[in-house]
Amino acid sequence: AATLPVLAHAQEAKPALALELNAIDTLGESCRLTFVLQNTMTTDVDKLVAETVLFSADGGVVLLTLFDFGALPVGRPRVRQFQVPEQSCDALGQVLVSGVDTCQIGGAPNGACQNNLSLSSRVRIQMAG
Repeated sequence: AATLPVLAHAQEAKPALALELNAIDTLGESCRLTFVLQNTMTTDVDKLVAETVLFSADGGVVLLTLFDFGALPVGRPRVRQFQVPEQSCDALGQVLVSGVDTCQIGGAPNGACQNNLSLSSRVRIQMAG
């Protein structure tokens, strides 16, 4: 009987720039979003700025903004927080990363951030992209 070769690379995790919405906290009349980022690509990211849209729980657009996640070295997790003024966390339903505004690798613009972006959420607010 013929057997098919097993491709070793099929089991390996694809290099990614993992962006997880890890926690949300209402602070007065603001919502603080806490993200955990992990770069498993083969090179450091000098700067990542994401085009982000926040939606209400009923699907309405609340805010279009840029989140500057800064530098993301390979293999070293980073935590970033952003405060959304005049918006309770209870009213938010989704965070959409609609694109990458800035991705710099080796001091030059690069498409690797957009191509390798992996989104997830540990809270009730969904991440989409």
